[in-house]
Amino acid sequence: MTPEPIAAVDLFRTVLATAGSRCQCAGACGQTHAQSQGRCPRLHGQQAPLMAAPADPAIPDRIAVSLPADRLRAWCPGCHCAARRTAKRPAVEAVQDDLFDL
Repeated sequence: MTPEPIAAVDLFRTVLATAGSRCQCAGACGQTHAQSQGRCPRLHGQQAPLMAAPADPAIPDRIAVSLPADRLRAWCPGCHCAARRTAKRPAVEAVQDDLFDL
């Protein structure tokens, strides 16, 4: 059984029911989860409780608190933290100088 949050219990239950009580990471954490059909293979429950967080890990917390259930996803803490780190990295742009500067 996953422990429930103090606030927004109905929203939390809706997200977990939609997820089938499984982490919905589909590789956003940087792992392909190739041996588990693209989903997080970790066991979840009392040791690794799930949380409801934005489907887009780049969304800041101040905006995330007002999102509806259809914009949230069930995450295990490990996948969510890794996905947020990945989302916060600036995109590396390939810049190539002109061969000849005229």
